[in-house]
Amino acid sequence: MESRCFLAVDLGATSGRTMAATYDDGRISMRELTRFRNDIIPCGGHLFWDIASLYGNILHALRKAADEGIRPVSMGIDTWGCDFAFFGKDGQLLGLPYCYRDSHTDGACERFFSRMSREELYARTGIQFMDFNSLFQLDTLIAKGCSALEDAEKILFIPDALTYMLTGSQICEYTVASTSQMLNVRTKDFDPEILATLGIGREKFGKTVFPGTVAGRLTDQVAMETGMHALDVVAVAGHDTASAVAAVPACGRGYAYLSCGTWSLLGIETDNAVINDGSFRENFTNEGGVEGTVRFLKNICGLWIFEQCRKEFKNVPDNVGELAALCTATDFGSLIDPDAPCFSHPASMTEAVCSYCTATGQDVPQSPAEYVRCIFRSLALRYRQVLGVLNDMMPGNIDRLHVIGGGSLNAHLMQYTANATGIPVIAGPAECTALGNVLLQLKAAGIADGTDRIREIARASVNVREYLPQDMEEWDRAYSVFLEIQDACRSGS
Repeated sequence: MESRCFLAVDLGATSGRTMAATYDDGRISMRELTRFRNDIIPCGGHLFWDIASLYGNILHALRKAADEGIRPVSMGIDTWGCDFAFFGKDGQLLGLPYCYRDSHTDGACERFFSRMSREELYARTGIQFMDFNSLFQLDTLIAKGCSALEDAEKILFIPDALTYMLTGSQICEYTVASTSQMLNVRTKDFDPEILATLGIGREKFGKTVFPGTVAGRLTDQVAMETGMHALDVVAVAGHDTASAVAAVPACGRGYAYLSCGTWSLLGIETDNAVINDGSFRENFTNEGGVEGTVRFLKNICGLWIFEQCRKEFKNVPDNVGELAALCTATDFGSLIDPDAPCFSHPASMTEAVCSYCTATGQDVPQSPAEYVRCIFRSLALRYRQVLGVLNDMMPGNIDRLHVIGGGSLNAHLMQYTANATGIPVIAGPAECTALGNVLLQLKAAGIADGTDRIREIARASVNVREYLPQDMEEWDRAYSVFLEIQDACRSGS
């Protein structure tokens, strides 16, 4: 079979990139075409996404591809979950989309529970409760009389909004919609009772499509503006984690995955949703996967704390690898709970870390090395905690952890994670999201059908690095301290 080219647009919460991918002889090779910032815009007391800038960067990538003579079979877009854009009756964008980190949704869960109980909502959706879930964002905007929402003809999640701007097709891709806490986990469509409680009709959302579906083609205007032919735009797994998990280079069962970036998402793939007392109590989520699977996972804060502290450090290396290596330059022993509310959106992350350490009777970090060690060790121990809960809830034994995403390149965090969890860590690939994006385009093109074939191509396309556990007794002691600190902070003592 002759080689074929595909274009992947991968948008994260801090940056975006486009990848030119070539499929040839059973494997995918990718190279970065463009990279750009995705900045949060503070305006009028709120936080917004610059969707016009993201769209402009996609157009720029299409121009660059056309100038280089690249003729893709198709393109696909994946982004973070939960956020959405409003479009009017004339099809025009109504304002900037709100960012999920905007504090206007603080306490939104509890406000909604006055109309539908926590238990009923979880039974219908299987989604964990976070104030910024789409359901609670919309409920907040309704309560505050958001004019853009009142005038909206369509509400489109971010990847679907960008697909619409490129093609004119209004769709609702399943995996990203599943993060909204508005989809019924059994019907895989919007739950009528939840929408009725919210006060929004089903017609406000696009037609539900599943990963690997052709959404439409570039409009004549976009093709003419960019010099690109009218290629297909595929609804890949629009939620970036769903695309990433599709590309985990695993074989067989018995593994867990950790998508490690700004957020850490730790879980397993299942054939059916897991909704029981344990999953409800531990606030695990059931998000849509590819090929009919469910991603049963827990959201963990991830590298957000490190990234925010890094902005405040002075006179340290710009290179993340060199900065991460600072954790070996100290034996600083204080720990934090990465999922404590105080780390969600503080004015100063370094001050938040210091305040937590003070409140729990620990030494306060004084240098970048001490901050880095504190954060990475704490993340690794939090991974161990969540993995233990997952093992308790599910039959069988998890014997390895596949780590994907940018965090898989952090050798120090990966070794800490192996030490803390006591199982091998298989790290890579870093660009798993873009790879999964391309794999779903291969599905749409009729090249890769079924999970086994998708994973076979993934394994042939990447290199991984294995980390084995070390210093187990030391990490067992650290875990006991971590639990004590966590309990002390939660109890307010």
